[in-house]
Amino acid sequence: MEQTYMKTRKILPLVLSMSLPMVLSMLVNSLYNIVDSYFVARISDEAMTALSLVYPIQILVNSVAVGFGIGINSAAAYFLGAKNHRKANNIVSSGIVLSLVHGILFTILTMCFTPYFIGLFTENAQVLAYSLKYAYIVFAFTIPNIIAITFEKIFQAEGQMSISMISMLCGCIVNIILDPLFIFGVGFLPRMEVLGAAFASVIGQVAAALLALFFNLRFNKELRFSLRMMKPDGKMIARIYKVGLPSIVMQSVGSVMNYGMNLILMSFSSTAAVVFGVYYKLQSIIFMPIFGLNSG
Repeated sequence: MEQTYMKTRKILPLVLSMSLPMVLSMLVNSLYNIVDSYFVARISDEAMTALSLVYPIQILVNSVAVGFGIGINSAAAYFLGAKNHRKANNIVSSGIVLSLVHGILFTILTMCFTPYFIGLFTENAQVLAYSLKYAYIVFAFTIPNIIAITFEKIFQAEGQMSISMISMLCGCIVNIILDPLFIFGVGFLPRMEVLGAAFASVIGQVAAALLALFFNLRFNKELRFSLRMMKPDGKMIARIYKVGLPSIVMQSVGSVMNYGMNLILMSFSSTAAVVFGVYYKLQSIIFMPIFGLNSG
């Protein structure tokens, strides 16, 4: 099946139709971060501080996943436009393999270096304990998070923004629903506090990854990935990174800035770092729609 609507529709309606789903999904993504912080803040200042200190690492991991996904997206869309489906599928297959490699590397690195990283900011035993509880659970599921983002970008290469939006929305909504249940406990669910926030996040990420996989297998008619095509191709990999690396760098700027601000603010008080963390997440309500429009 060859799609023609991207060739025949006027530019403004086309851009809006591709951008609005991404704007909505990114707004929801911002919202669940804020909701997550809201519930964790009700536990204690130390719990909120812990999440603020782990946040720069999460931004970095997501930045690499999104930037690399943009590289896959761009290269696959280029070959689709040239009607070279073999190379487009090769790009997608190679990209999935490399995303798995990124996921494995980030899982190992984050699990090993997070204690050292958090130790740069605080000597408070409670903050450190909360940070590590949260980080070890979240980063143990780095692979599903990266794969969910990769599949989302694959769908965007075909121009099906609405379908890619659904998987992202699913993960966010699952996290929002489970946060209060897991954090404070209800019925047979025990009160897990910071661990509950971590479990809610990873369940949302796994749900998003599974749904994105299902959508790609069921509805993606233009791009197909297969084990046969998951062979290293230097030219294809170089093409992905050529576009992906600048995007990764741009996306990672926020992580570096967050790290630097936390380093400065924690020298005054943990409250200052918490306030900055809240501000940073609130400002994403403004910037996430802009990123969504840019993706369109």
